[in-house]
Amino acid sequence: MIRKEFIEVVTNTGMATLKELRRLTLNKDQDQVTEFELLDIPHFDENKFAKVISEKYGLTFIDLKNAKVSKDTIKVLKKRIVLKYRSIPIQITATKATIATFDPTVINTKQALGQELKKPVEFILTNISSWKKLFESVEDSVEDLIGSVVEINSHTENEIEVKAEDIGQDVVTFCNKILAEAFVKKVSDIHVEPYEKSFRIRFRLDGTLVTVAKPPKSMMPAVVSRLKILAQLDISEKRKPQDGRIKLQIGGQPIDYRVSSLPTLFGEKVVLRLLDQSNLQLDMTKLGFEPKQIEIFQKGIHSPYGMVLVTGPTGSGKTTTLYSALAELNVEGTNISTAEDINQVNVKKEYGLTFAMALKSFLRQDPDIIMVGEIRDFEVGEIAVEAALTGHMVLSTLHTNDAASTITRLLNMGIEPFLVVAALNCVVAQRLLRKICTSCREAVPTTKERLVQCGFAPSSAEKIKVYKGKGCDVCSGTGYKGRVAIYEVMPASPRIKDLILKHPSSDELKAQAIKDGMKTLRMTALTKVAQGLTTIEEALSNSASDNL
Repeated sequence: MIRKEFIEVVTNTGMATLKELRRLTLNKDQDQVTEFELLDIPHFDENKFAKVISEKYGLTFIDLKNAKVSKDTIKVLKKRIVLKYRSIPIQITATKATIATFDPTVINTKQALGQELKKPVEFILTNISSWKKLFESVEDSVEDLIGSVVEINSHTENEIEVKAEDIGQDVVTFCNKILAEAFVKKVSDIHVEPYEKSFRIRFRLDGTLVTVAKPPKSMMPAVVSRLKILAQLDISEKRKPQDGRIKLQIGGQPIDYRVSSLPTLFGEKVVLRLLDQSNLQLDMTKLGFEPKQIEIFQKGIHSPYGMVLVTGPTGSGKTTTLYSALAELNVEGTNISTAEDINQVNVKKEYGLTFAMALKSFLRQDPDIIMVGEIRDFEVGEIAVEAALTGHMVLSTLHTNDAASTITRLLNMGIEPFLVVAALNCVVAQRLLRKICTSCREAVPTTKERLVQCGFAPSSAEKIKVYKGKGCDVCSGTGYKGRVAIYEVMPASPRIKDLILKHPSSDELKAQAIKDGMKTLRMTALTKVAQGLTTIEEALSNSASDNL
């Protein structure tokens, strides 16, 4: 929400009229920096504006466009304070805090900000786009988000009877804190685990499980009940596994949690998988494909018909890759149908709605593109192949180790080799590697022999610099922050098709694909090492099945 005092400053400079700013004043959302829209006004010169008001208010103007400010400094102020005062810390010393702002009227808040930071405050003025760039590094704090957790699920009467006070407000707050913290840290899974005398909560962060809480055992039944209520599960049923879904808004963003409860010796274990649609990377060019790989993949999905398969273990990013393909294909005049646990048609076996039935129904809905969550058996595989052969683009996944074994899996299911040859466009295998934390990245001495042993060519090994993260507050001491995908993209080339007709082994297919120019998972992983994105250890451990 824009400050009315700032509106006066802008209009007094003559760079925008009150009429032009009226649209900005109508936006009352306190979580938005409406002033960023000034950058869209054609005759608004942000640098000229900043210099004019710096002279008028006696503030030092610095263009911070290329400034490097540590995230630790930026996060000293909570996001709600940054939004309230339009102020971001850029330097903190023992004697003062230097604050960047684009709004000169906030200098009146110097005393309030000083109390927040517990030291004297000095303001500098910067332009709006530079401040916007700094603001992109401001993260929601868990404390700010706890109060913003809003339930979207509709409950049955029985569930409504179990009020928050029955469980205890402390438990409700605790669960909200866990859900909010998982959202802030971009966690993929939450594990609530019972033991004989204790229970713990772990987050899967960048592929690794990390313990985040060990509450008293007495809290466990109430925490599990609260999560089951949110997921619309039967809280009286403690002997059978159950599956459900929690739909929440956190900080105004819709988040889905896929919930699974499992009876164990010491109580029910609950695992929640986060499905944050806002965090889904739909730009295919940013997923991690090498240039030649993305060219083959895009050619495969843009064919008028055929089958493109994405394979890898659970949690390897297959859904993101498929949804990026759908986002690219989702244009006017295209009808897309998906049978998948997190999109349009929920597969429910208890109602007789299986993947196979959903697929058959889709073919009567005149689709151009069909996405199937997973080809699990011969029936689904056969229908998918038939759909690909009758003018449809079919996207799906399998759980195999690499691209070549995906083809042998289809053949072993019982699908005829000539049908696989006719339907298949390309196969993509993938993994996720942890990225080195950019805040604590440092070069590490590595011998040429070690690099050659890992798979680098001797000529390349002489030039490569190897990095690792030494561990810092930003990465919680792990040395890693975020993940990047590695891919193995195998097109159905003429030689591969000839080989498929002979019912080959996966090793034979892989050897031929490499001759055709395919980069294996190991090769792509080593490329990420050479680019300084990941460590040798991470690259080798996540392409261990690749011995070529």
